[in-house]
Amino acid sequence: MSRAVIYETFGGPEVLELREIPEPHAGPGEVRVRVAAVGLNPMDWGIASRPEAAARFGITVPSGFGSDFAGTVDEVGGGVTGLAVGDRVYGGALGRAAADFLVVRTPTALPDALFRTPEGISDEVASTLPVAGHTAAAALAVIGPRSGDTVLIGGAAGGVGVFAVQLAKLAGATVIGTAAEGTFAFLRHLGAEPVAYGPGLADRVRALASASGGVTAATDLFGTEAAEAALALGVPPARISTIAAGPNPPGGVRPIGAVDAGPDALERITDAILAGEITVPIAATFPIEKIGDAVTRQAGRHVHGKIVITL
Repeated sequence: MSRAVIYETFGGPEVLELREIPEPHAGPGEVRVRVAAVGLNPMDWGIASRPEAAARFGITVPSGFGSDFAGTVDEVGGGVTGLAVGDRVYGGALGRAAADFLVVRTPTALPDALFRTPEGISDEVASTLPVAGHTAAAALAVIGPRSGDTVLIGGAAGGVGVFAVQLAKLAGATVIGTAAEGTFAFLRHLGAEPVAYGPGLADRVRALASASGGVTAATDLFGTEAAEAALALGVPPARISTIAAGPNPPGGVRPIGAVDAGPDALERITDAILAGEITVPIAATFPIEKIGDAVTRQAGRHVHGKIVITL
């Protein structure tokens, strides 16, 4: 037997149960991964708590939980090439990552995916990368930050925001990030100039950006407030992206998701991590037995960085 987090009905953290299930095994064209870490994302508890969100991803109950994982290949099915027992890997397994073992088909395609974990990157860090890294890369790719730009990032201290801030800085842009005041020091450490979200955002951003000639691009990683502020400040819709505003965001700005990232997005991020150009803040780790506590912390929406489950 092995363990997996399962929920039978939609709801809050209380519906998540760690259960014993039959141990899965790799078949033809598949590998089995012994999971060491699972990185949580807001979409995970959003899917588990809202049937309409689950339906968008084709998930029905009963269901597993979680998307991002890292671990080690421990079984290889017939016909698989390029992977061997003992290889460290990370990737995505939508709606089933929080488990002792995952069986993954190869080759994979987003939102499920499998990548080799580079030497020098821990399982905990690798498990934070697939959804957040792909989403941040996609959000920035469509607005093209570059030297001379001032980029407004909404939700800059969240799991996607920490990557977006640092990637925009690497591209040479000045970054202004919206956040609660308690996260201002954290954002300054990442290289962003923080600004409080809430009513009057456009005026506060205008004052902060005046020395650099004004905001020239934006990405909203939380809702629509930052996108609306950017529109009010005259940023063209083509240089504003959103990830959580639904298919019809305000003013014709660009809705994107992790599946829109380029094929080399995570390789560029892991190279930057190894070069010391990007840091991955892990706010807290929880053993899988404390999955409810971990999701409660994640759902609080004031996490500085990523939450990781360890197995």
